Amino acid sequence: MIPESFKHDLLARADIVAVVDARVPLRKAGANYSACCPFHTEKTASFMVSPARQTYHCFGCGAHGNAISFLMEYAGLGYVDAVKELAESVGMTVPEARGAGARPERQGPDLYEVLARAAAYYKESLKAAPRAIDYLKGRGLEGRTAARYGIGYAPRGWQNLEAVYADYGQPALAAAGLVIVNDEGRRYDRFRDRIMFPILDARARVIGFGGRVLAPAPGQEESGPKYLNSPETPVFEKGRELYGLPQAREGMRAAGRVLVVEGYMDVVMLAQHGVANAVATLGTATTPIHLQKLLRLTDEIVFCFDGDAAGRKAAWHALEVSLPLVTDAKTLRFLFLPREHDPDSYVREYGREAFENAVREAEPLSAFLAGELRARHDTHAPEGRAHLAHDAAPLLKRIGAPALQLQLVKLLADPAGLTAAELARLAGIRAPVTRGTPTRLPARPAAALDQRLAHVLLRCVVAAPSLARDLPATGIDASGDVGAALQALADWAVAGEEPLTTAALAERFREAPFAPLLRRLEAEVMELGTDDAAAEADFRGALHKLRIEGLKARREELGRKEADLTEAERGELRELLRAIHGEPQGLRAVPGPPS
Repeated sequence: MIPESFKHDLLARADIVAVVDARVPLRKAGANYSACCPFHTEKTASFMVSPARQTYHCFGCGAHGNAISFLMEYAGLGYVDAVKELAESVGMTVPEARGAGARPERQGPDLYEVLARAAAYYKESLKAAPRAIDYLKGRGLEGRTAARYGIGYAPRGWQNLEAVYADYGQPALAAAGLVIVNDEGRRYDRFRDRIMFPILDARARVIGFGGRVLAPAPGQEESGPKYLNSPETPVFEKGRELYGLPQAREGMRAAGRVLVVEGYMDVVMLAQHGVANAVATLGTATTPIHLQKLLRLTDEIVFCFDGDAAGRKAAWHALEVSLPLVTDAKTLRFLFLPREHDPDSYVREYGREAFENAVREAEPLSAFLAGELRARHDTHAPEGRAHLAHDAAPLLKRIGAPALQLQLVKLLADPAGLTAAELARLAGIRAPVTRGTPTRLPARPAAALDQRLAHVLLRCVVAAPSLARDLPATGIDASGDVGAALQALADWAVAGEEPLTTAALAERFREAPFAPLLRRLEAEVMELGTDDAAAEADFRGALHKLRIEGLKARREELGRKEADLTEAERGELRELLRAIHGEPQGLRAVPGPPS
């Protein structure tokens, strides 16, 4: 765990303009900087970076955050790696927080170097391997593509790496998955007589390899499975990594989507034909971590599988994993190629245009899910419709996108022989509201803070976070995200554990349920150019109106007692009337939420 104090210091030292400009050239735009958004395709610059606030926001796609989140989104880094990369850029070293029961650091200090040397050796070895070269040429691979992906060759023989490292017996070789140690203690190379595909992490460091065996030469025996991946190591987990991701980032941004395929050669050959936005899972099924990485980088994922039973089974697994993670702003689709083709063979036979046309016609998640359920059940029989509803219910319940969930309830209700409301109840989710059905709104508590004033207070604190210190300790009873955010901000200020800055606010509430609301308000503040003085004036005006509303509520409460007032209450009522009618004039007009 990275200490919170270190993250605060890091955000204070790092300059988000420098961080972004090193990757996306910025232009001065008044007090801010602008560029075409790196997270979606656009022709007019809508991506703004604020040096005063140390945040960025895209008014086109809604991307928003601080320097840490920019590195996560742009480079596809995990949170810890993004912090480490930002720290390295400003000359800071990330300390490791140690506590009782803390797990030891898993990553060996030299494994990346060890793996990089192996990758260089395999790449050089390919030049002197006619069989390997002939194999790759036979697959249509060009030298420039092989160089881009660092493709190499592991020669035949048991201990070729002994010539690469001064100490073949060093533990790091086994820890990196390059060497196997048998029960007798004998060491030998894991990869032998294989085409080698280096696997890179989000920071473009070699973390493992995939090896494709060559057909045995005359007189030689088969040497193991067709494909062999590095084992799990301190720097490599198959369920977290995707082959070709660093090379695909620019293509993903240009296309606005990513293709998820099954093989190394699929990725490589698609890129050679100009389809540069493909990645592959590493011999394992799609995992939630794979999807989380990709959904941070793009708004659309297209899974590309073979059209056989195995391909459809893999696609269904990917769909099930996707349901809790997909949002209404993201799109997932499924492409099934003809049974005799994989992406590699399809693009070589038919070309880029035909493949991209097929991608554009891929099935949306909703169509694939509904079609599979209908195909599995006889909807002409009551039992079949009941089975369909039974299978659909848990899937519907897992969907994390409210609008998509509602659409699928409506889509599946008819083949299940139910109304949408009946299917929703069966799935344990909120039933759709039928047009014309009156909706009863919950009664608003008498002491609740006016929603308009609550919105104003929250927007002012987002504009000038130091104002959170002056939020009232009581009286904030606004419902929903606004009230939750105000209470959390008040608690944050009282705790006094970190600086009350915009970058710190974005970091502190990154994963909060009301984070999307804070991002929208930050966008308003950036677009309007609200400065601290204007924010404070609006804030004080809203607080004053809040006080007056409280006084009026108390006056009405006392007024209802009429003749039953005590002498003390009569005195209080007179003071209330004086305070209310003595309201100062000349306050800034307090703007409400946008319509």
